Amino acid sequence: MKGPLFYSKILLFGEYGIIKDSKGLSIPYSFYNGALKKGENTSSTALESNESLKRFANYIEGIDDRLVRFDMDRLLKDVNAGMYFDSSIPQGYGVGSSGALVAAIYDKYAFDKITVLENLTREKLLKLKSIFSAMESFFHGKSSGLDPLNSYLSIPILINSKDNIEATGIPAQQSEGKGAVFLLDSGVIGETAPMVSLFMENMKQEGFRKMLKNQFIKHTDACVDDFLKGDIKSLFKNTKRLSKVVLNHFKPMIPQEFHELWKKGIETNEYYLKLCGSGGGGYILGFTEDIEKVKKSLATHKLEVVYNF
Repeated sequence: MKGPLFYSKILLFGEYGIIKDSKGLSIPYSFYNGALKKGENTSSTALESNESLKRFANYIEGIDDRLVRFDMDRLLKDVNAGMYFDSSIPQGYGVGSSGALVAAIYDKYAFDKITVLENLTREKLLKLKSIFSAMESFFHGKSSGLDPLNSYLSIPILINSKDNIEATGIPAQQSEGKGAVFLLDSGVIGETAPMVSLFMENMKQEGFRKMLKNQFIKHTDACVDDFLKGDIKSLFKNTKRLSKVVLNHFKPMIPQEFHELWKKGIETNEYYLKLCGSGGGGYILGFTEDIEKVKKSLATHKLEVVYNF
């Protein structure tokens, strides 16, 4: 048995802001993916995944069945027979490794599931989001449910606010384009929970809350609008502003050895960096108008292009 593939995701804009109702834009990233598998696999990764699935199965059994019901008999039978999640999605990198797993379990074992093929009204999207939020909380303590939603639907998701999300189209990629969105590997694994609690701690300060509303969210919303409209000139202007705000106010979320690199991008206008997910490690997201130039100046770093302008 090998289940369907579920992709990783990239939250282009909206990290932290969506907790406080900023806009957000999340896109599937098919370079990484995962699928449920059964069969004799005694590798330590498969055994570890199977152990984790056992704990996850026990957890979802406790989810309110008015929200979602699972075929627990079948799930437990498969898990006890050694089922595991075979995934190329790096964990702790901000590209939704747990989201893909949640999507795969819902797809295979939920009763009365909402499918990708039906007319996805806002109500259905919100229902899916709350189901996924309840499921993914097992991994993060508190989850918005957006990563699994993106992985499950495999289409870009526009977050207008907490209760207003929609499937959206994004401008077609220009394969010949010099501009690009890229992932920069920090080489460190990030932990979501401690970063989110640090953010919540900062939210107790009035100055931080003001900055979040008047700068961070304002620039994030502008970036989302620019990206969807395909207004590249304005997008880079607003991404630069966002990059500055993150460097000034989210320093603990940026791995120490990237502080200078971050600053250099802003000063030279060669590229602008921002957090990918909760930060603290994993990937850093970059935006540039000249990817070839960036490949040279960041030659010592691992870099992956995810979208071309």
